[in-house]
Amino acid sequence: MGQGFKSSARSGAALLLGTAALLGGCTALAPSYQRPAAPVAANFPGEAQAASAAAAAAPAAADIAWPQFYTDARLQALIRLALANNRDLRLATLNIEQARAQLDLRRADQLPTINAGLSESRASKVGGGVSSLYSAGVLVTAYELDLFGRVRNLGDAALAQYLGTDEARKAVQMSLVANVANVHLALLGDDELLRVTQATLATRGDSLRLTKLKFDNGAASLLELRQAESLLEGARVALAQATRQRALDENALVLLLGQALPADLPAAASAGQALDRQLAATELPAGLPSEVLTRRPDVRQAEQQLIAANANIGAARAAFFPKITLTGSLGSASSALDGLFRAGSLGWSFAPQLLQPIFDAGRNQANLQLAQVARDIAVAQYERAVQSAFREVADALAGRATLGEQLRAQQAQLRAEQERTSLTELRYRSGAASALDVLDAQRSLFAAQQAVVQLQTLRVQNLVTLYRVLGGGWAPADTAPVASR
Repeated sequence: MGQGFKSSARSGAALLLGTAALLGGCTALAPSYQRPAAPVAANFPGEAQAASAAAAAAPAAADIAWPQFYTDARLQALIRLALANNRDLRLATLNIEQARAQLDLRRADQLPTINAGLSESRASKVGGGVSSLYSAGVLVTAYELDLFGRVRNLGDAALAQYLGTDEARKAVQMSLVANVANVHLALLGDDELLRVTQATLATRGDSLRLTKLKFDNGAASLLELRQAESLLEGARVALAQATRQRALDENALVLLLGQALPADLPAAASAGQALDRQLAATELPAGLPSEVLTRRPDVRQAEQQLIAANANIGAARAAFFPKITLTGSLGSASSALDGLFRAGSLGWSFAPQLLQPIFDAGRNQANLQLAQVARDIAVAQYERAVQSAFREVADALAGRATLGEQLRAQQAQLRAEQERTSLTELRYRSGAASALDVLDAQRSLFAAQQAVVQLQTLRVQNLVTLYRVLGGGWAPADTAPVASR
């Protein structure tokens, strides 16, 4: 008799722990995922004909790690500091850890939870008296047999959410690297603009002193004196603006770094050297939108959100089908506490439950509609991410195609203004031109100098932006580990 009881206990335990492996996950109700077609043109504007053979053979931006693209030692040091201390990147990394914990929770739902338990129950008996029952052993409570893939689909959705947060971290890092580079280049441009402004201020100070001397001796008019004073004050205004802009850019860099600028940074190159060096960086081919855009982390993040929404539809559909849960225990039971674990006290219980929805006031149907609408929203968000990425690349390519020519024309204008100023000053010394002519030439020269510095900075910043929007701005060592499916 005892042998038969033990045999039944073993059979119940085997049934309790093995049914999931035999029956769980028999079907899946999630729609078959297909990546939506990209709602953009087949080529970036002007790139089909403009791409050279050399550019086509160059590596894609996404394959160029940022230390290879940004070769300036000071800039590399700044980027490393930002990667270590920037709070936005830290938040993105913590979001990954949060999503990973959610994924682990969903994966845990796919396996039974086994607990050790000790319980006592007391009840009154008919005719008087109290009966007691003590039990101790291992328990499995309400484990769901995933016959229709509800739990598995929720796990797939959690995995996609996790992968999406990892792509979000990459996007934040790429933006951070580009922002540090752009602010660093802006600071170099600020320094060059300050140098030009200070030189102009000194020149205008000399002109004012000379004009005042002539005015005191009756050789210059009051109009010429006031014009010289106006140009000097205009230079002081420009100097204050340039000084303030440099302070603002330095504050922006400190925020990106997450700390004050260290004193031991490598020496900064001159603005001209740094700009020329970056412009000589590796050629960046645009490639085809269908290849480039799908390598951008923000687009991949949107796609992972779409995959998660697709999996949630399967979970919502599974709610219409029967839900089977298993509850059981295996251990020792006795009517007296001191009888636990004695010979003949082995006991077990097995309580499967099947629930078939009959009437839920439309709750399951509403959940399914909610999941389907969420999937449609995710499709629209994915398509919007693709279109936004396409526009960013197209804008950067337009800048690359035109800023170089604009800078060459601006430099030619600067050379003409420099020659005009020299000739006007020569004519003024010989009495063939007025002081007003000289002051007008100096004003035009200063404006041309400012425009050249600003265009030089804008051109190289556009190159940095192009590198980012084409998917560049990370290094293999910066990539966080990704969970496998």
